[in-house]
Amino acid sequence: NGVQTDACTSGCMTIVALGLNHHTAPLGVRERVVFHVERLGEALGEAKRLLAPEAAILSTCNRTELYLSGEIDQDKRGAATEWLASYHRIDAGELSHYLYTLPREQAVRHAFRVASGLDSMVLGEPEILGQMKVAARTAEAAGTLGTVLGKLFQRSFAVAKEVRSTTQVGANSVSMAAAAVKLAARIFPSLKDQKVLFIGAGEMIELCATHFAAQGPARITVANRTLERAQALAHRFNARAIELRELGAQLHEHDVVVSSTASSLPILGKGLVERALKARRRLPMFMVDLAVPRDIEPEVGELDDVFLYTIDDLQGIVQGNLDARRSAVLQAEAIIDTQVVQFMHWMQVRQSVPLIRALRDQAEDARRHEVERALKLLARGDDPKQVLENLSQGLTNKLMHAPTQALNEATGEERRTLAETLARLFRLRP
Repeated sequence: NGVQTDACTSGCMTIVALGLNHHTAPLGVRERVVFHVERLGEALGEAKRLLAPEAAILSTCNRTELYLSGEIDQDKRGAATEWLASYHRIDAGELSHYLYTLPREQAVRHAFRVASGLDSMVLGEPEILGQMKVAARTAEAAGTLGTVLGKLFQRSFAVAKEVRSTTQVGANSVSMAAAAVKLAARIFPSLKDQKVLFIGAGEMIELCATHFAAQGPARITVANRTLERAQALAHRFNARAIELRELGAQLHEHDVVVSSTASSLPILGKGLVERALKARRRLPMFMVDLAVPRDIEPEVGELDDVFLYTIDDLQGIVQGNLDARRSAVLQAEAIIDTQVVQFMHWMQVRQSVPLIRALRDQAEDARRHEVERALKLLARGDDPKQVLENLSQGLTNKLMHAPTQALNEATGEERRTLAETLARLFRLRP
């Protein structure tokens, strides 16, 4: 449990990031706390109503994170954990073992690292940046992306751009899609002789199709619940498109199956795959399940002649390609540290906004009162020079009354501190 604490306990505007990822939770836990797209707006509204005035949710195959901004004390953080567990019908005690709670600058640094690909399963992968942009747009559409979180996401995107343009963190691009192709090459001597089936038509499948198509497979098929989307993707790769309901009849024709859908239930069950294997006369089938929750029942991996891999399995495949990228991490972290300091300064300035506004309002009231008084004197025919003199004196007296009175009433250490503060505020050298 990565619970952290900070000095902000009550009545303090802050940022908190709460969630779990591939570092803290296995796939079996992560897939239980996925926020599905069709219910994300509803979840954000609930989080805003119950937890904080600003909320955003980042939910991917590798992480589920809740970003909150408002007056969030320790009790509110506990309530956020309870809400996350309740929403997904998981025991809060069980879920807390996998959660991290990051306050203030720790939350800011985490968001910057996530956007830059430093917290990803594959170091430097670019997909997460697009997913964060979707999370921000979704929160904005739901009315839960306020000034603070809006600024946080904007700065996250800017930091990610700087990291990728000035360091080698994103060089020699390695992604889950590339890892899947590399793993398939270990099973089959050549992908040019294989028939590949993609289940889904989202961004991950599009990326996988790009990598696999580059190997020139014998045939590519795209299966999707909506045939039009399957056809649109298939057209790009000279592939054919089918509906999900046709999988039972056509699964056996494919050697490689890559699945990544947003379905809350498995697409391929053990029985369906068993029938496909029988029709294939024991020819091996390579399957990659990139979905969270999983599209392929885990029991499928127990079948002979099936090589089933999940996103967690792919992590070990890509490690050997990351040494060059890791050398750039220190440089990227230095960029992020500088940007965190700047963002926290912006937040501190925001904390002073109500006080500055009150100070200006008080000065404006004094100005308006003295101007109205001067105008009346001018209308009465008084000497303009004397009116202006009285106006300036009256305004000076009103503006100086409160700080002078506070200084005269203070004693001891309080008086010394107040004197130093006034000297600094008015740039005095007594």
